[in-house]
Amino acid sequence: MSGIFGVVSKDDCAEILFYGTDYHSHLGTEYGGMAVFGKQFSRQIHNISQSQFKSKFFDDYKHMKGNKGIGAISASDEQPIYLNSRLGPFCVVTNGFIENSEELMSQLLKKGDSFSEVSRDKVNTSELVAKLISQGDDIIDGIEKMFTMIKGSCSLLLLNSEGVYAARDRYGYTPLIAGRRQDTWAVTSETSAFPNSEFETVKYLGPGEIIFINESGMTEKKAAGKTNQICAFLWIYTGFPASNYEGINVEIVREMCGRCLAKHDKDIDVDVVSGVPDSGIAHAIGYAMESKKPYRRPLVKYTPGYGRSYTPPSQKTRDLIAKMKLVPIKDIIKGNRIVVCEDSIVRGTQLKNFAIKKLWDCGAKEIHVRPACPPLMFPCRFNLSTRTIHELAARLAIRSLEGQDLEDVLEYVDHTTNKYKKMVDWICRDLGVTTLRYQTIDDMVKAIGLPKDKLCLYCWTGQCPASKDSDIKKETKRACVV
Repeated sequence: MSGIFGVVSKDDCAEILFYGTDYHSHLGTEYGGMAVFGKQFSRQIHNISQSQFKSKFFDDYKHMKGNKGIGAISASDEQPIYLNSRLGPFCVVTNGFIENSEELMSQLLKKGDSFSEVSRDKVNTSELVAKLISQGDDIIDGIEKMFTMIKGSCSLLLLNSEGVYAARDRYGYTPLIAGRRQDTWAVTSETSAFPNSEFETVKYLGPGEIIFINESGMTEKKAAGKTNQICAFLWIYTGFPASNYEGINVEIVREMCGRCLAKHDKDIDVDVVSGVPDSGIAHAIGYAMESKKPYRRPLVKYTPGYGRSYTPPSQKTRDLIAKMKLVPIKDIIKGNRIVVCEDSIVRGTQLKNFAIKKLWDCGAKEIHVRPACPPLMFPCRFNLSTRTIHELAARLAIRSLEGQDLEDVLEYVDHTTNKYKKMVDWICRDLGVTTLRYQTIDDMVKAIGLPKDKLCLYCWTGQCPASKDSDIKKETKRACVV
């Protein structure tokens, strides 16, 4: 998971680039980077795993001179990547996940190419993309050919002496949005990067669309495709509350999710509605508005120094962040029946060990957990998150109930079946809570407000974007070996 930002101005752009990139800090925890072109390329990359982007780059950006630039905050790869190619020198940043990266790297190596940015024994995605683009007849041809070669997704920004190219992945899984401020143009993953820098949103790029921005403005280089299936999880969890995707605001969707959850809870009575900070808060606010129960904060997040517990690559780091960042308030918890709204239950260990345990330890009378999305069944194929089915709480429940991993989990995906109920009951007992009820797929889609066929629901259904004939059994086999 990464956040990318690019800008072209008639004046120096480094300060705009610095703040615009920083507004993507919720999307990555490992590396940050910026590249600016003036008389030549100026590039900086830092490890931000133990510090904030702002502190690492605050002095750097003041010495980066140029009127066009790109930046990224990443959960895995160092970027931007610089390549002096046969198409000329350029820098590139990417957001996505390429399933067949090792295969593509092997093909390029056989052709005599080489790779320098290899970490954790894996190819750097942005370097691979840069090498693939350089095989084209020109930049546009190279991007289009790259799109056809990769399995997975890749949205990108490419900086050269002429300007910035922006390309959204073929199925629109990850967003890119163009904005304008007088004579300055920008492209971002998150529209929340725009308001405080006085940019107005001009265009939501379509799937596979390629645009070019320079001092003269914005030009469409390749029209959008017809298949658009954006990641639904952007609204449920990964997106920033102030951001809009396809013109739909994240905070509003989360409030709607909470309202939908509350409508199914006529049979319980509670004293307090709460959300696991931060992404569960808006879901809880919606639940409180619908249920007319008071929203309170039994768990508060100690923000300085702690990012999202979902994004770091190691389980040990995720657990440490989850443990240290949530501070319970006993005076609100003791003796109360509490609804806990959460964006999702992925592995379940952090919710169980570092949220629920704190509530019980502080004297909660009842704990009712309400995730804003259905049980996650498949590891994401289009971005870095869970990588195997063995990590998922729902799959652990199925394994325990069936005594083995199943290839066909259709009955567990369908919330109306007895097997689904048994799975949820098992997770409820494992979490140690009073009740557990998940959001249904239909209610989640309704809350987002896009047609179902415009959303990627792969994590819940095993259905791939643009693959109308996806087979859940086949997808389970693939997921087991990722």
